[in-house]
Amino acid sequence: MRLAGRERPAPSCSVAVRAGMVHHRGYHRPLPPRLAARPPMRDPASFIAPAYLNIGESLVRELSKLMSVPGMVSLAGGYPGPELFDRDGVREAADAALRDMPVACLQYGPTDGLPGVREAVAKLLAARGTRCSPDDVLMTGGSQQGFDLLVRTLLAPGDTAIVERPTYTGPLRVLKVAGVRTLTVGVDAHGLDVEELEALLRDPATPRPKLLYVVPTFANPSGATMPRARRLKLLALAVEHGFVIVEDDPYGQLRFDGEHEPHVAGLVDEVPGSKQWVVHLGSFSKVIAPGLRLGYTVAPPDIRRPCVLAKQLDDISSPGFTQATVQRYLAAGRLDAHLPTILGAYRERAGAMRDAIAQHLADRVDFNIPQGGMFMWGRLRDGTSTRTLLPHAIEEKVTFVPGDIYYADRADAATMRLSFSTPSPEQVREGVARIGRAIARMHA
Repeated sequence: MRLAGRERPAPSCSVAVRAGMVHHRGYHRPLPPRLAARPPMRDPASFIAPAYLNIGESLVRELSKLMSVPGMVSLAGGYPGPELFDRDGVREAADAALRDMPVACLQYGPTDGLPGVREAVAKLLAARGTRCSPDDVLMTGGSQQGFDLLVRTLLAPGDTAIVERPTYTGPLRVLKVAGVRTLTVGVDAHGLDVEELEALLRDPATPRPKLLYVVPTFANPSGATMPRARRLKLLALAVEHGFVIVEDDPYGQLRFDGEHEPHVAGLVDEVPGSKQWVVHLGSFSKVIAPGLRLGYTVAPPDIRRPCVLAKQLDDISSPGFTQATVQRYLAAGRLDAHLPTILGAYRERAGAMRDAIAQHLADRVDFNIPQGGMFMWGRLRDGTSTRTLLPHAIEEKVTFVPGDIYYADRADAATMRLSFSTPSPEQVREGVARIGRAIARMHA
């Protein structure tokens, strides 16, 4: 067969498609309409949703990679001390769970969690003065999944939420991806400034918030704890202005000095009408082990119900083996028995950091000294950015977290977070001394 005076070209891989035409060894023919109308090939990277293009990497996790550098002292990561894990207790609990609850451990389970572990959480909270039913509890993959479920079910793009200034980076990133407008309220040595919050809420120009996220006890990063009066005021403002308080409490059990403050959720009976406006998030990451990835959300029925549906779409349920292990661990009394060991170690490490700050940084950095938790929050007195300080610190083989990452707006670049939970007291003292040398190097 001939085509326009030419024989049909033999099959070849040297075929080009340009401007809707097939070109091959002098043979030119228009593409069929169904092919010519197709858009040009695209790079799969162009498919990434815009919300994930500018979210950035976690600086804390990037800094954690430096922990493998010989001689490096990390005051950056907010990780529990690994030598403080109750390995024998967790092993015994896991063995008991698999022996006595094999189907619950290995089969799909209820989305809201195993009944026994939800009952154990309710008892744990009751011991801290917060009353709830097991039916109020939803087991989650850490407390951050709980917050993510709340954002997905309560907030639409363009809605408004309020956070502390500064606050934990995880929720900031979740809110950013969700397209939520984020407003901030300042923090002092006593936590969230409820007077500033009240002024913000009463300002006619402020869009009505649906949600306020707060870490009221040993906050990350500030280490600050809200006193009872501020917690009550926060509840009253929630009732008056109609917003959900999301109380995140991963560090509340880590008090090594002073007296415990009640949960915000534990004060709802003192503020009429506030119970429906409070969600409590908790986690076993800081008191048992983060590798378990188990937390919980305690919420009113109208909020809990859609969160359960959202979790069904997310992961069906949290692992039964993990839940059953925690259930047995709590039932055996291992948490109550082991917690004093953790608190004793953190008390010693925090004391080492406090004393080292007084010795090496007293005239250069102002610090908030907490009575528990994992962190101390500081600010360079001369206002120099701690981003500028960080490379000098790394040269001295010590890391910390520059504070600007913890702000949704009005970032204070001179701030920094130090963690005392992972390094030994000797490493804490040496690390703080190295920061002192890094500051001197920076100004040399």
